[in-house]
This record gives sequence, C-alpha cells and structure tokens, in this order.
Amino acid sequence: MKLLFTVLLFIGAATVSHAQVTPTLQMNPWKQEQVMQPQTLAGLIDAHKQLKIYNIGVVQNIKGASNVGAASDSANLVKFKAVLKHLPKNQQIVIYCGCCPMGKCPNIRPAFEVLSDMKFSNINVLDLHTNLKTDWIDKGYPIE
Repeated sequence: MKLLFTVLLFIGAATVSHAQVTPTLQMNPWKQEQVMQPQTLAGLIDAHKQLKIYNIGVVQNIKGASNVGAASDSANLVKFKAVLKHLPKNQQIVIYCGCCPMGKCPNIRPAFEVLSDMKFSNINVLDLHTNLKTDWIDKGYPIE
C-alpha cells in the first residue's frame, strides 16, 4: 500500500511539474489557407505586388511593412483600426509579429481578430513558426 501511494504521489508530482514548464499553445482564429509562407511573401515583395504588410509586434520591419506596435496593447489596436479604416475590404493584408514562436505569440491573434471584425476578406498571417530572425532574416528575405 505504501508503495502504491508513493508511486501515485510521484506520478502526480511529475504531472504538475510537467504542466508548469510546458508552454500553452493558443487556438488559431484563422484558417490554414490564410497562413502565408515566408518565401511566398518575399516573392510578392520582389514582384512589387499591391499588398499591405503590418508589423504588429516589436520586431524589425520586413521591407514595405508598416509598424503598428504590439497588438497585445489595446492602444496599438486602436491605432491599427484607424490605419485600416480607409482600406478597401478586399485589400490583401499580411500581418506578422515574429517576437516568439507563433503558437505562443500574444500579438498575432488580437490583430487578426480586428481584421476579421472589420470584415476584411483577404487576410494572411505570415508563418514565422520560430521567430522573425530564424524564419525571415536568416533566410535573406528583404528587411528594412
């Protein structure tokens, strides 16, 4: 009986310990077809396509991006809405952060939800799976 109690206590402690260090991934409000790969955006930039790119984090600007600031800050979301107000609803928009792994990013989801709430129909989220440096800068894609 003591052995069983000890084993159960160990398993419980290990589970609690594991839960404390395992990062919590967030649910994505976008569809998979709205995720844009870095090489695709780099090609669109090189081809001078008419799209709007918004840096909604605290990282370096990709070439042609407008820096809105961290979308986790409500004041920056207000600023973002003001910038978007005069755009056509079918404007192609790419948002990115790249401060941390995309699954844990505090900025990308609030910005995407603003765009969705404002009824934009051509929204893309740049797939910076690890961060801007690893997935964009280190690959030689255009930066300002």
